[in-house]
Amino acid sequence: MKSFSLLSLLGLLALPMTPARAQSPGDPAPFRLVMLDPGHFHAALLQKGMYPQIDPTVRIYAPKGADVQEHLKRVNAYNSRATDPTQWKAITYTGPDFFARLLQEKAGNVVVMSGNNRDKPARILPIVEAGLDVLADKPMVIEPDGFPALEHAFAAAQAKGAILYDIMTERSEITNLLQREFARQRNVFGQLATGTPENPAVVMESVHYYFKTVSGAALKRPAWFFDVTQSGEGISDVGTHLVDLVQWECFPDQAIDHTTDIEIISARRWPTTLTPAQFKTVTGLGTFPDYLRPTVKDGALAVFANNEVSYRIKGIHAKVIARWDYEAAPGTGDTHYSLLRGTKCNLVIRQGAAENHQPTLYLEAAEDTDPLTFRRVLLPALLEIQRKYPGVDVLPMETSWKIVIPPQYHVGHEAHFAAVTERFLGYLRTRQLPAWEVPNMLAKYSTTTRAVELARRNPQGTP
Repeated sequence: MKSFSLLSLLGLLALPMTPARAQSPGDPAPFRLVMLDPGHFHAALLQKGMYPQIDPTVRIYAPKGADVQEHLKRVNAYNSRATDPTQWKAITYTGPDFFARLLQEKAGNVVVMSGNNRDKPARILPIVEAGLDVLADKPMVIEPDGFPALEHAFAAAQAKGAILYDIMTERSEITNLLQREFARQRNVFGQLATGTPENPAVVMESVHYYFKTVSGAALKRPAWFFDVTQSGEGISDVGTHLVDLVQWECFPDQAIDHTTDIEIISARRWPTTLTPAQFKTVTGLGTFPDYLRPTVKDGALAVFANNEVSYRIKGIHAKVIARWDYEAAPGTGDTHYSLLRGTKCNLVIRQGAAENHQPTLYLEAAEDTDPLTFRRVLLPALLEIQRKYPGVDVLPMETSWKIVIPPQYHVGHEAHFAAVTERFLGYLRTRQLPAWEVPNMLAKYSTTTRAVELARRNPQGTP
């Protein structure tokens, strides 16, 4: 299938949107949601609150089974909670032709996709060709051979006047936001270092856990979540967030051309092993489904959920690590580490015991920087950031400056879905994405899928 360059996509972005697709700002609820096969709990988190612009009646098209039932249970829990209950209404169709019915009926104008990732590229394309907007949970694509279909889908969306957008919640996390803001303060950060493969200028690492609590209840995961051909390997699933943050923080508002700006240097993969008892705890199933048996070794399930990739983006060396384990230590949870190395200071997010397992941003001045000089340039930069984030402060430590963030900014991961939804609704109202978003979504998924392809050729970590 034809590959689209950055220049061709930017040319498409210059085309006018189809006037018939525009929504009236005066319409109290111009957007009607359609949920397609909502097999991931992120679909329900989009409905944890209500939105004046979204009709409370949601159409659901899905195969009959546990996935759609679990989704309905989660939304019903939001509807029946004691404090600030939601008022969502569901009209559900679970026939075997659910996808064809969705396209035929066009019961809504915004399709939400958050479930099994294997069929996403093939499904996105006909949806946008039908002129419907799409809000897709990450990832949009998990396999290298699916990437051309995603390219074609973005071109088709532009031609039809549809908005195609993915859910990047980590852009709403306050330490990521402030890391990005301080990186733009050149008197403090300087320029982003170039780095090397051995000492990259940018490092992003996350650790996720299969057993966790969401909205106060133990999360039940579908069995397909442990099949990387359906959910994606670590770098092509949760690693999507990390690759996105590299682009979003290091090259703000800049378009990235995946055909010329990115070079994958090395990649590897290794498995997380689950016992039958652990698998039953998180899925409710007493045996491994047949499609998982090829990865069962000595009675335990090996899930290739872990990846590390080293790559160069616009000349900058970056490393991304996505890892999964079974369960976090008591009092902890998913973790995030992020390093941006500047010529004047490093910006580091840590989330260890010293931070009480909360993401915390530090500024570490370069060794050859005079502390008094650094302080003089830091305080004016802080004043500028405080105009946007009132109350943010700095605390001098022994070898660094700790960014003090008021509690109101720590809203939690689940609240970030509402922030993404509000951002998406703004794009729907204007019928326009920022000019860099489409090229950078393509750059992101080109990076993750090419990393998977290279990691599979690397025998390291294979059981």
